[in-house]
Amino acid sequence: MNLPLPDDVTELKEVIGREISALRADVRRKTAVSRPAPMTTDRASPVQSTATLPRRHDGALSSPCLCGTDGDARDPWSCVCAALPAIPVSAALLTPLRDDNGDVVDFVIRAGNQIRSVEWLEAPGHQVGQRFMEARPGAAASGLLGALADVLTTGRPMDGLVVDYTEERLGRLHRAQLLYYAASCGGELVATWRPIRSQAEMLTVDAQHLASMGWGHWDLLSGKVTWSEGLSRIFRTELNMPWSLQELCDALEPADTTAFAEFITAVLAGEEPAWTRIRFLVLGEVRTLDLLGRPVAGTDGRPWAVHLIARDLTPQMRSRRRLVETERETERLRQQAEAERHVAASLREALLPTHSQELAAKGLTVAAAYLASEPDSAVGGDWYKCRLLPDGRVLVAMGDACGHGLDAVARMAQQRHALAGLAQTGASAGEIMTWLNELVCSDPSGETATVIAGHIDDDRVLHWADAGHPAPVLRREGRAFALTAEQRGPLLGALAGYAYETSAFQLLRGDLLVLYTDGMVERRGEDISQGIERFAAAVGAAAGLTPQQTIDRLVADHIRSGHEDDACLLAIRFD
Repeated sequence: MNLPLPDDVTELKEVIGREISALRADVRRKTAVSRPAPMTTDRASPVQSTATLPRRHDGALSSPCLCGTDGDARDPWSCVCAALPAIPVSAALLTPLRDDNGDVVDFVIRAGNQIRSVEWLEAPGHQVGQRFMEARPGAAASGLLGALADVLTTGRPMDGLVVDYTEERLGRLHRAQLLYYAASCGGELVATWRPIRSQAEMLTVDAQHLASMGWGHWDLLSGKVTWSEGLSRIFRTELNMPWSLQELCDALEPADTTAFAEFITAVLAGEEPAWTRIRFLVLGEVRTLDLLGRPVAGTDGRPWAVHLIARDLTPQMRSRRRLVETERETERLRQQAEAERHVAASLREALLPTHSQELAAKGLTVAAAYLASEPDSAVGGDWYKCRLLPDGRVLVAMGDACGHGLDAVARMAQQRHALAGLAQTGASAGEIMTWLNELVCSDPSGETATVIAGHIDDDRVLHWADAGHPAPVLRREGRAFALTAEQRGPLLGALAGYAYETSAFQLLRGDLLVLYTDGMVERRGEDISQGIERFAAAVGAAAGLTPQQTIDRLVADHIRSGHEDDACLLAIRFD
């Protein structure tokens, strides 16, 4: 058979339908040819069978029958007793026992076969003559006894009642789920029961679930379709409502129609094994399946059934897609971070300038350093300012804009330039800080900042204001200590309308003033005052060193201790 490969679902369904119809027609034709002609007999001399039908069951029952006639044909129930051994599930003939009011209170097992429903329950044929409650003590608690009595009362048969049966045997509790069928006639009751699943069936179901697998069987001649629970779970269908091959086509992802057509036509052509990977749309979700197909061939070599095994790869494919998306997002973030570092480095080059010869003319030697929290990062909100103002004063400032990245750099630039502009007014340090606070409070981002800012006049007096920033450290004659502000104000952006005050400190020749951000003194689990004391001690220990040498030593000590935040340093010596 050489079937075409359709590229749309409608055509594929037509191809499958034509192949199945051709197969059925061929089988019907061969069956009609091989069927023997019906026998004709002479009406005057009818054909008589040479076999004689026995009037009674001649085989001995495995347990004595309580019919009272030992299979006498005059008792209609003797035929039922004789037929019980042929039933492939547990079966029993039950006679009701009634109380004075006529209500059924129990049954007597009149006859039974030798099939055990579960290994710990006796075969009903071994319990002939016993009362049902004696043979099945869990019948009342499970509701079975009442359900059997209702069959007698209503005359309606019991059709697949699930009974959760529990019984204690030899000190141990046993439980089984049994499926009961029962019918009544002439005041007697015939009951059959079997386990809902055997142990092998349960293990098979568990294996399908763990491996995300399932199987389906399509009988091409009868049209009967059988699916395992695993396949029903994959396609989100009821177990008793499996799909035909044509219905399976309706769930195909359009792009996979040709691939599935090649697969299914190969199976219908008798090729084995055929394998493919196909995507189906199930309740709005794309599911990826590995399919293995095998034709079931008859004696004529033509497949009369198709058997498919499916493994659901959807979770793995979903994880793979997430991994690809994560890798793509990681690469995008890496490129973005690289661009940010480049931009931030360029900004910082422009915003943290070298120190002019004008400061040296004023008798000041200046050194500065910036430490990023990560070695390959140049992004942060720490900044400083040290420059000569038009009125002859020297502007000194340091700040820390909250956050990291380009947003922090943008806020740092805004605050730094705003401070430089406000300093041109000749206002005091407290007034400048008050105006700068109003600017930060008006920022819609709601971020805060710490700043220390002031100026040094011709008399070498430091006039400064503090907005939540660590106080400068002064080294004088080999001893270092933190300056004390008259009033340390809140962070910028924390309290609108706050009026900052100006503090003053007289500087001497040979003094070294060190400004720094909190990244130099903060340690996890330690009070910041301890960090400031340790930093001051390190500045004092560098007595005799130039500003640049002092900065280099402080940076080396800081790197060895391991820093978690950006940090900035500014050292000014008064010669």
